[in-house]
Amino acid sequence: MSDMQFELLSLLPPLLAIVLALVTRNVIPALFCGVWLGATMLNGWNPATGLYASFGDFIIPSVGDEWSATVLIYCGLFGVLITILQRTGGAQAIARSIATKVKSPRGAQGATLGFGVLIFFEDYFNALTVGSVMRPITDRMRVSREKLAYIVDSTSAPMCLLGPVSTWVVFVMGLIGTQLNALGVSGSEYLMYLTSIPLNFYAWLTLLMILLVVITQWDFGPMARAEHRARTTGQLLAEGAQPPSDEEVREMADASSQVSRKRDMLVPIAVLVGLIPPLFLWTGDFPANDLVTAVGEAEGGKSILIATFLASLVGLAMGMQQKRFDFREAMEIVVTGFKSMTLVYIILTLAWSIGSVASELGTADYIVTLAQQGISPGLIPVLLFLIGAVVAFTTGTSYGTFAIMIPIAMPVAAALDLPLALAIAAVLSGGIFGDHCSPISDTTILSSAGSSCDHIDHVRTQLPYALSAGGSAIVAFFVAGMTGSALAALGAGIVTLLLLAYLLSRLWGSRPISSDVPEG
Repeated sequence: MSDMQFELLSLLPPLLAIVLALVTRNVIPALFCGVWLGATMLNGWNPATGLYASFGDFIIPSVGDEWSATVLIYCGLFGVLITILQRTGGAQAIARSIATKVKSPRGAQGATLGFGVLIFFEDYFNALTVGSVMRPITDRMRVSREKLAYIVDSTSAPMCLLGPVSTWVVFVMGLIGTQLNALGVSGSEYLMYLTSIPLNFYAWLTLLMILLVVITQWDFGPMARAEHRARTTGQLLAEGAQPPSDEEVREMADASSQVSRKRDMLVPIAVLVGLIPPLFLWTGDFPANDLVTAVGEAEGGKSILIATFLASLVGLAMGMQQKRFDFREAMEIVVTGFKSMTLVYIILTLAWSIGSVASELGTADYIVTLAQQGISPGLIPVLLFLIGAVVAFTTGTSYGTFAIMIPIAMPVAAALDLPLALAIAAVLSGGIFGDHCSPISDTTILSSAGSSCDHIDHVRTQLPYALSAGGSAIVAFFVAGMTGSALAALGAGIVTLLLLAYLLSRLWGSRPISSDVPEG
């Protein structure tokens, strides 16, 4: 079956997935319908054969191979590790020691940023923990709830894609590895992921934006009014605001009432991060291979799997040794951890499936021919960023966006001789940008819940900041596409961001408030 025979029609399955995700606000049925439509097209447009082929040719094979099974197992183990960290409450202990050192609103915002950066391994855990744990501290310093939710939301997802290991890294590696195999590119999907980190311009610029706002206190737009209200009147929420409450936040509060210690979080994370380099060398057959070859040939998936497994064992051992739970409860924690990743399993499986459907239909090939006719290859990163942002904004899910976009972006980049890492980074950046602007995004909703801030107020106050970072990221991706230099691109993005922040704070800011309000 020739790849090109579907041409324009080959865009139908990903488009159907995107449209259904918008309409239903749920990525799972959307992805499944995309897979089914593609399988139906490949089987002479017979919907019944299409349904059979959806499972027989796409879904079952994409779960069944060794690489996919590795990803699914280490997703589960990551879920276990995060459940253990929630139960032992080390994060709360770290926050308590931060609280004693905070003396001003600026300090409270800076501490929230620092704590958000520290929890780089899971976005939900980050949003709920940082928000609920820092809230009493920022409240005492008269920092508006809107500002707290913004700092929490804007560190959670970017840090998950800038850290060396996280649930997001696991998910994205799962998508990259499949494409590398399909494109016949040798190399480790983990290394490919690591090379995309410096190019993930939106994530870097968002962190810079928070740092800038915290240090200079240049607030603008609705946020400036919220901060002015909080500092001058002590009202942390707007009139008539309805902060959401979240069961998980309450559960965390219960867990933290026990005595917890900083090392309950720091030791397992140190084990996790510390074991990855030696495991890489070991699976890459070092010292028989030299260092570079060994890292290139390493089995990234299995290395992270084993590191996560051992970190979980250490966490469980510490919890049992402190009599927080007995052996039977420890096993329950393990099961709960695997359960917590169910959604990720389903989305990943369907993402792999729609990816293989699209490659059978020749979707990427068709997009490449379109691109070659009219678009300069240098503009592709900007386009990927913008399309990713639109998909994420309208669907409210970064995961779903990556699932739909990476299987298209990587083949397009390969065909047009663009660096794969740049294409991946453009999709990742676009996904988080759209997510930050979207009122239906799960991380945005959780940030409001963790910070106990009215959800719509959070979205409204965060939007001008997210758009400033997004605009600067467009400049960065444009420069990267045109010059091929990551440094020039980041430089251009930073200059744009500083100019935007300065101008907006002058033109759309409110009176600067002294950032040192006494406690009271």
